[in-house]
Amino acid sequence: MSRIGLVAGEGKLPIVFSKLAKENGDTVVAFCLKGVTSPELETHVEKAHWLDWGHLEKGLFLLATERLKKIIMLGKLDKRLFFNNADKLDDKAKKIISKLGDNKDYALLNAARKFFGKLGVEVMDSTTYLKGLMPAKGTLTRRSPTGEESADIEYGIRMARSLAGFDIGQSVAVKNKTVIAVEAIEGTDEMIARAGSLAKNGFVVVKTARPDQDMRFDVPLVGLSTVKTLADAGGTALALESGKMLLIEKDEVVGLADEKGIAIVAV
Repeated sequence: MSRIGLVAGEGKLPIVFSKLAKENGDTVVAFCLKGVTSPELETHVEKAHWLDWGHLEKGLFLLATERLKKIIMLGKLDKRLFFNNADKLDDKAKKIISKLGDNKDYALLNAARKFFGKLGVEVMDSTTYLKGLMPAKGTLTRRSPTGEESADIEYGIRMARSLAGFDIGQSVAVKNKTVIAVEAIEGTDEMIARAGSLAKNGFVVVKTARPDQDMRFDVPLVGLSTVKTLADAGGTALALESGKMLLIEKDEVVGLADEKGIAIVAV
């Protein structure tokens, strides 16, 4: 049995983890971001501390008070928070960020890992208790991709991996072996919506991990909102990199995809 500090971002992943951790006998203390973390998380953890954006010193004080030696970071954290709220960072947060060579996701996360390491706090693998949510290779839906979709998926995999290697984004939308939209800081769902405005007669979306994906944090995630957005945008197929990506709400995701005639495949 362990006491785990959960640094919780947006979405359902922190809730999914907290439920599984509890089933395995662990205790979870959540550090939640006001306006970002789902309030529902409070009902699945022993304790929830709510923090304003950028208040790192308060978070560290609470971490010490709770005597936590393990933390896990889960949930989406919109990069736009960094750009639009820089004035809200406390002195400790500003000092850490000022030492970075750039503000890429991995630079920020590695800085966090090293910082916590100096405090004697282990940053856990973000797939702890979640490996069962990683789909194996194969088609997940009733419908398999068509020959044309498969060709676009194969092309998209190469493009998405190249994109991820530069730490820009992890998803692309493809039609007729042409990239019509690329994910950046806006996230997968907004990229898909943009693709729908550019390709009216269907397209595929491919989402991959970074070539050097560190499983301690920022593992790619697909959930129900992604498939809803894909259906609304007119997309016809979704490809995920097997073994390196989390698929939550699987039954609901596959059910909606089948209803909308969307093919989902793990490659």
